[in-house]
Amino acid sequence: MARVGFLGMGNMGGAMAGRLLESGHEVVVWNRTPEACDDLVARGAVRVETAREALAEAVSFSMFANDEASEAVLSADNLAGSAGRMHVNTASISAAAADRIAAVHAAAGVGYLASPVLGRPAVAAAGNLNLLVAGPDDLVEAAAPYLSVLGARTWRFGTEPRRANAVKIAVNFTILHALQAMAEGITLVEAQDVDAVDFVELLAGTLFGGVVYSGYGSMIAERRYSPPGFSMPLGLKDLGLAEDLAAETGTVLPTAPVLRDRFEQALANPELAELDWSAVAEVTRER
Repeated sequence: MARVGFLGMGNMGGAMAGRLLESGHEVVVWNRTPEACDDLVARGAVRVETAREALAEAVSFSMFANDEASEAVLSADNLAGSAGRMHVNTASISAAAADRIAAVHAAAGVGYLASPVLGRPAVAAAGNLNLLVAGPDDLVEAAAPYLSVLGARTWRFGTEPRRANAVKIAVNFTILHALQAMAEGITLVEAQDVDAVDFVELLAGTLFGGVVYSGYGSMIAERRYSPPGFSMPLGLKDLGLAEDLAAETGTVLPTAPVLRDRFEQALANPELAELDWSAVAEVTRER
């Protein structure tokens, strides 16, 4: 097995790095807050002091929360001396940031792949993510042994990294609609004294099969929002990414203002702000 760097030890990054470790790879880990690496180090990972050291591995991965964190770490300074290496960015970032980060890698002589993921931390830990990949064919081939460990399937979206990020943005925008649709449907039936659990079971078992309606639907029906698998602020962040992507081409998203209103209300409510993003349904329910 090979040695691989991994930067960003949040819920998703930690689960993905752990999966690589369990598969037999030697994993070199870095996080801004070093203690976030403690569990993986106890399991055999190698902690390094700087992002530059992790990026110096022949192959490295990162998972950060947003554009700002990704660009701060995947910088020219941190990539200096890593020519000939390859980096795979698995974060959900804007297409514009993907362009900027790809340009920084190109200037440093470092290969760059975008591979945002579909799945929650438990799915990542089990190696069952769906990986949305865009970048040069030779880099995809070189990354394949690692991608096959992390995901159940790799979906190719061409050679421009931004395309994978655009697809991930569109997927999350669709999930946001599903959360709101379930919130409204559940609110309708609860007003008629119908059990929300029965309603969601009907949806997921007939016309709306799939993890979004079965998983998030159950969470909403049972008001089971903690601990959060995906935070409320990240939900609003992803909505903003969709709005920005649409603005690039003058695309109109008629429902975006409604979704933004719901998330802003949820974040303004201390009882909802720290919960899973599916708790945004309570804004509609409470009305």
